[in-house]
Amino acid sequence: MTEHYFTAEPASTGDLRPLPVRLAGRDLQLVTSGGVFSPDRVDLGTQVLLREVPEPPASGHLLDVGCGWGAITVSLALLSPGASVWAVDVNQRALDLVRRNAAAAGAQNVTAASPDEVPDDVRFDTIWTNPPIRIGKPALHELLLQWLPRLAPGGSAYLVVQRHLGSDSLQRWLDEQLGDDGYEVSRLASAKGYRVLQVAAPA
Repeated sequence: MTEHYFTAEPASTGDLRPLPVRLAGRDLQLVTSGGVFSPDRVDLGTQVLLREVPEPPASGHLLDVGCGWGAITVSLALLSPGASVWAVDVNQRALDLVRRNAAAAGAQNVTAASPDEVPDDVRFDTIWTNPPIRIGKPALHELLLQWLPRLAPGGSAYLVVQRHLGSDSLQRWLDEQLGDDGYEVSRLASAKGYRVLQVAAPA
């Protein structure tokens, strides 16, 4: 039986398999396993996100929500070695893989944590995420409203969402939820059936 990627337990060493990837302009030898999202490659949505987002801030706190095995996390950490990068997931297997992959990439600025392990007072200068759309709209909305308001003043979040999975309706919903508080929601890019949405916090 294929394990669902919300499986909580870390993979055993015997379950790990090599994953050669290129992230942040570097060829890396990482590891992956079943039970996480897109275990065999950098999925197309994440590729679009990484290609379209502006350079992350050089310092401060950066966040990858729903980090999986860590493509976005490792990219943030390598691009901004002077920043603190948080990798958040409900899946302990994903967090274990992120820790392994950050170490393999030489990124010492990564903290992998479950949502309740992130201190409440941490504010994020940028958020990059390929959010777990398939958890359903109510859970997705709860997730986004948990993290997007934690942007630091003037910070921006970037979300990649498939067009046919509701990117345009999600953009409208985000504007309805956050616009009155001064957040600006816009479409940064559109490529290969995906939209990259930007949520900019008031300065």
